[in-house]
Amino acid sequence: MRDYRGMSPLTTLTVALVDALDTPVERLDRDGIVRARAETVPARAPFTWVTGPVRREVAVLAAAAPVRDGTPVPLRVHRPVVPHAGPLPVVVHLHGGGWVLGSPMGYDPLCSHLAAELPALVVSVEYRMAPEHPAPTAAHDCVDATRWVAGHAGGLGGDGTRMAVAGDSAGGNLAAVVAQVLRDEGGPALAAQALIYPATDMTMSSPSVTEQSNRPILSRRSMDAFRDHYCPPGTDLTDPVVSPLFGRLDGLPPALVQTADLDPIRDDGIRYAVALRAAGVPARLTNYRRVPHGFASFPLVTPVGRAQRAELVGFLRAQLTADGGPAGGATPTREATPAGEATPTREATPAGGAR
Repeated sequence: MRDYRGMSPLTTLTVALVDALDTPVERLDRDGIVRARAETVPARAPFTWVTGPVRREVAVLAAAAPVRDGTPVPLRVHRPVVPHAGPLPVVVHLHGGGWVLGSPMGYDPLCSHLAAELPALVVSVEYRMAPEHPAPTAAHDCVDATRWVAGHAGGLGGDGTRMAVAGDSAGGNLAAVVAQVLRDEGGPALAAQALIYPATDMTMSSPSVTEQSNRPILSRRSMDAFRDHYCPPGTDLTDPVVSPLFGRLDGLPPALVQTADLDPIRDDGIRYAVALRAAGVPARLTNYRRVPHGFASFPLVTPVGRAQRAELVGFLRAQLTADGGPAGGATPTREATPAGEATPTREATPAGGAR
């Protein structure tokens, strides 16, 4: 039985319906995985009452980036329709789904929102997924696509010298990996990384993995299945290309880390933010209360969804635009309540204990 305690009635109703309609990944064979990837939430009411609308003032374009083995990886490009003076900053977005499920199309509400509100050129990468393409294929695709976008941003109306990477869950993992690899391999330089409930430790050593093991949307059983698909036997689970928490963190771009309090990988994000700060990287950490994993994809039925999006937009604007505000150091850790206030939140140390 799923544990729905602590959520608002509307959030509970929504995620209970999602859990009832979706087949968990641990019960899908390969054909079922392929079918599940093709399923997307329609961009019309009443679905947009949950996900938010796809912004009409943003055009969606198609492109492709060749990656290291010659494969063209599709890109979904969100660009504001209204012309702007000069090229736009760029956000490379990496979708969630456990490295197994999901697609850029499913993130049109979020990506079009970012494109309109920043404003920015938002490029979502359709990286190859497991089990057909196990690690490190997804990470390599995302690194190579980000490099391609930086070099070709001008042709899309963007400025490749003002670029951030963002992603949620598995996409947050990949965004963190991309930031580390680009730092190590000479760029392109990133101005920021926005990590939404990122999975950062494939050893699953975070306390919340056990504490929140049977929550909706993501359970421990599903986590095991996602990892088994992505990391075949023999994979070093502490390799930074799959577990960025174990990588060298100094010299990385400023980070926003947003976590969900009722989420098995909550502490993955908390531990990563704490480790970034210990390495001298400016990192803002906000733990959103009373919401489960995935809440950023259904913002209109959670008490904190609008606040999460506003924080994300504000952070990226500050880092990417000259007039967006200071790009400064780490801000105090915040815990967002449904009413929008912020209070100090528990931080986990990189080793996983509370401090």
